Amino acid sequence: MNNDVFETMPVPKAYFKMALPVVFGMVISLVYNMVDTWFIAKTQNTSLVAGVSLCAPVFSLMIAFGDIFGLGGSSAISRLFGKKDYDTARRISAFCLLGSIFFGIAVAVLMLLFQTPILHLLGARDDTIAYAGAYYRFLVLGCPAIIFNIVPGNLLRTEGLANDAMIGSVIGAVFNILLDPIFIFSLHMGAGGAALATILSNLLADCYLVWVVFKKAGHLSMSCREMHISSGHVRDILLIGIPASITNLMQSFAVLLTNRFLLPYGSDKVAALGIALKVNMITMLILVGFAFGAQPLLGYCYGADNRERLKQFLHFDLLVQLLIALVFTAAACIFAPHIIRIFMQDDVIVASGALMLRCLMITAPVIGMILVFTTLFQAAGMALPAFLMSISRQGVLLVLCMLLFSSLFGYMGILLAQAVSDVLTGILGFLLLRRSKILL
Repeated sequence: MNNDVFETMPVPKAYFKMALPVVFGMVISLVYNMVDTWFIAKTQNTSLVAGVSLCAPVFSLMIAFGDIFGLGGSSAISRLFGKKDYDTARRISAFCLLGSIFFGIAVAVLMLLFQTPILHLLGARDDTIAYAGAYYRFLVLGCPAIIFNIVPGNLLRTEGLANDAMIGSVIGAVFNILLDPIFIFSLHMGAGGAALATILSNLLADCYLVWVVFKKAGHLSMSCREMHISSGHVRDILLIGIPASITNLMQSFAVLLTNRFLLPYGSDKVAALGIALKVNMITMLILVGFAFGAQPLLGYCYGADNRERLKQFLHFDLLVQLLIALVFTAAACIFAPHIIRIFMQDDVIVASGALMLRCLMITAPVIGMILVFTTLFQAAGMALPAFLMSISRQGVLLVLCMLLFSSLFGYMGILLAQAVSDVLTGILGFLLLRRSKILL
């Protein structure tokens, strides 16, 4: 374990050493998602594309399950490393790594047993159920590999092995891009081939990450003999991991909610939102990458009771988030129509998408602040503040803002609801931080 990063290295250098690999890994994942969508769309089979799209929530759910063990475990382990309690940290790592595999197997069995009702719940109909079913079956079979994939990367960063965690992400993305055309077109497997490519690429990345755990990590374990932990530690993992997973699920909920409110204004508005969200995702992933990269540093300092260094990391994290958000916000607001026109030439969609993008981006600095507060609460093991932040911005507060502002201002109210929710969540985070007295 590289203690210098956590204890003595200058704050800016330590911050970027931990955060930049996470940001790069997220950018690679974004590229993979776009290329994966492009390969599937190249089939020119609308029912196939729709069937695969219907299964997107299943993949998101698997990622969320991985976050429970990955983010919940990394929070606990970071604090234990700060306290120099390496034995307990090893046992928690074994519990999270092996537990995610066993949990993934259980989820796969249940999802296979209830395949038909789940597909109907997702919206599969006569024209899409065959394609959705083919994709779903392969995806579910790979559930243990997908859930597990999230865990070691998060745990490795607690030892300062951020580059190795990033390499795991790159391996998965690159092999998925390479395998997609082989399985979809060369082997004529269609939707099932797309899912199989995802599974195999995750397995390859998993193999690399397991190798790193055994060969490079000094205080992580995958031994069955070391995976027994107390109920208190299990509760600690779940109380942080579950809110973290809810945060990711709320993103899908926010899109579904906004789409539902926009439908009466026409399908072109929904299409414009889809493009605006894709562009906005670039900024959000970069901000999330820096926030997640800093989380092990915050957790270690909190566990070591080094409040001065914790404040330094927190202030620098906020500064970086603010500067990045301001640059991307300015660029998006100035060049919004040109950016939207890259995706579609329709003047109506360009005008709608540009307005939507500006509404989404205007509160990016506030979102950066929210991410810092949320990761700080997670790193410190503060379950209630972490939970409140996870259900607020794209959950409870968004619903309330959407209902109120859509009734008062109609279409513009829908577009501004997320921005207002962002501001309110930022205020909530600031109040929770003051109340928590983490920095005292």
